[in-house]
Amino acid sequence: MVDRVSPDDLRTLFLFEALSPEQLTWLSEHGAVEEHAANTTVYGEGEPATCFYVLLSGTIKLSRNVGGARVEISRTDKAGSYAGAYMAYLGDRVPQRYLQTLSALTTARFFVLPAADWATVVTTWFPMTVHLLEGLYYGNQASQATVGSRERLQALGSLTAGLTHELNNPAAATARAASLLRERVAKSRHKLAALARGDIPRERLAVLVDLQEDAVERCAKAKDLSPVETNDREDEMGDWLEERDVPFAWDLAPTLVAAGIDIDWLADAEARLGGKHLDSALHWIGYTLETEQLMMEISQASGRISELVTAAKQYSQLDRAPHQWIDVHEGIDSTLVMLSGKINKKEITVVKEYDRSLPTIPAYPGELNQVWTNLIVNAIAAMNGKGTLTIRTGLRRVSDEDSPVQVEVCDTGPGVPADIQERIFEPFFTTKPVGEGTGLGLDISWRIVVNRHGGDLSVQSVPGDTRFIVCLPRSEPKRPPVA
Repeated sequence: MVDRVSPDDLRTLFLFEALSPEQLTWLSEHGAVEEHAANTTVYGEGEPATCFYVLLSGTIKLSRNVGGARVEISRTDKAGSYAGAYMAYLGDRVPQRYLQTLSALTTARFFVLPAADWATVVTTWFPMTVHLLEGLYYGNQASQATVGSRERLQALGSLTAGLTHELNNPAAATARAASLLRERVAKSRHKLAALARGDIPRERLAVLVDLQEDAVERCAKAKDLSPVETNDREDEMGDWLEERDVPFAWDLAPTLVAAGIDIDWLADAEARLGGKHLDSALHWIGYTLETEQLMMEISQASGRISELVTAAKQYSQLDRAPHQWIDVHEGIDSTLVMLSGKINKKEITVVKEYDRSLPTIPAYPGELNQVWTNLIVNAIAAMNGKGTLTIRTGLRRVSDEDSPVQVEVCDTGPGVPADIQERIFEPFFTTKPVGEGTGLGLDISWRIVVNRHGGDLSVQSVPGDTRFIVCLPRSEPKRPPVA
């Protein structure tokens, strides 16, 4: 005998509470009750969608396969919650497969209706509603596919431009330094040969090597000088070299000053080498210092390239699990690097007010990076590319255990008018001119923060001070919200 749900019991479920007695009786006769044990799979993602499930009791979860990982998107114990073949009314026009995996976390009882019967219910009892749903479904699919693609392409263009811009500078510096390094090494060889032909005594050659090592050590520890200090020292050194008839004195002086060499050092070198070999010795040491400086430039430039590649990996999260415990500052910093092409440093001042003592939080870092991207790009656009962008982190004080991590993205633009602040998170709502905004950036951000992370996204705005405030929980939600 098939276990059934009485019409009266069906009426207690919010999904069926407005149906007539005849309709409830029909459902009772065509449906059945299924019970699934705790920690079992009711149906799997991608399997043919054969049934419509309505929860009667127990706790269930829905999950999806994302990038090879099983990601939980919803958890509930509310009677009347439904899943399964709810799109059966579209028939063969769409693939009738389960879009998620439904699992019972505790012993769970369901009212189950075959997909064909569910399609009959929807199409015959609510024909006008079906036409409306069909129009909304296909229209929304087309709109979101088109606009979503454009949104992603725009974001990709911004990020690519920023990364290309940042990579170009150190790459060009590396190429230039490598070319100059080749010339300096060749000149150093020639100068060493000239010293050898000059019959430099063995003891003086040993002194020269000692001076070279000391000069390289000074170069590594040299401090940056102000333009005024640099000019004064170059003038002093140029005069000193000219007085001793050192050729190309004014070309040699900047190299020695940049390496931290001073007049006292030169005087000591002169005393130890003697005047006969001073010219060739100083130029040889000069080539050595130029070589050292160029190698330092190459090292710094290659280090910058490595930092950028690391930032790109951090931003994309390609080599990491989709859900993990994170430091929010890492994602914000990598996003700023990726967007550097849009941030004109002469026009926009970036201020970071970070609370580095913040704890790590459970999150989907790749998705949060999309939030930071949307908010920062919007802030730049709001200021018309000129102003102060402030990113502030801290705790929103609730209690010691429950205080969420708070991130504020602030700009000094004209502000969001009070009459539209409640609408800015609606899909397709935009204040930008037609063709310039999709109206999906803030909607996507809201869904990531609120639905995916169980957090909150809000705005506070007055002219000259607009703040988008993201609050993220410090612990895993007991019931992860719907994606």
